[in-house]
Amino acid sequence: MTDLPTARLSLPLLQPGQAQKEMFHNEALVRLDIAVQGSAVAAGANMPPADPAPGDCWIVGEAPEGSWSGHASQVASWTQAGWRFVEPCEGMRLWVVADLGFALFSGGEWVSGRSYGRLFVDGLQLVGPRVAAIAEPAGGPVVDAQARAAITTVLEALRSHGLIDTA
Repeated sequence: MTDLPTARLSLPLLQPGQAQKEMFHNEALVRLDIAVQGSAVAAGANMPPADPAPGDCWIVGEAPEGSWSGHASQVASWTQAGWRFVEPCEGMRLWVVADLGFALFSGGEWVSGRSYGRLFVDGLQLVGPRVAAIAEPAGGPVVDAQARAAITTVLEALRSHGLIDTA
C-alpha cells in the first residue's frame, strides 16, 4: 500500500494500522466539500479577505500575498481550522458568485466568461458547431437571386441551431 493521495483531488488515503484515521478522513471530507459542486465568492483575488465565513471559497490570483502566498491559481477555502487549499485539475469548474458565471480550469489557468460544448433546451440543440460562412450578395443584375439565396442560407442555419422553428 502507498502513502500517495488520490490522483485528482489529492484526498488523503487511510492506511492499514494507521493511527488517528479520523484526521485523514476529516481532511478528505473538507477537500470534497471545497471541490464538489464548487462555488467561489470571487476569482483572481490575491489577498485573503479580512473576515471570511466558514465554507467560503476564492479562486486565488496569480500573485497571492499573506496566508495565500505560494498558492497561485488554487482554490482557497476558509474552514474552522483556517485556510485549506485545493490544487485545481484540468476541467475543474466552479460557480463564481461575483461574476454570475462559471470559471473553468483549462490548460493550467482559470478561464471565465466562455461556454463550451452545445446548448440544448427541451431536448433540442440550440447551439452547436459553426457552419461555413455565408457569401454576401455581390450586386449586379442577379443581386435579387443572390440576396434570396443568402437569406435562405441564414434561415437554414438558424433552423439547424434551433433558434427558429422550421417552416
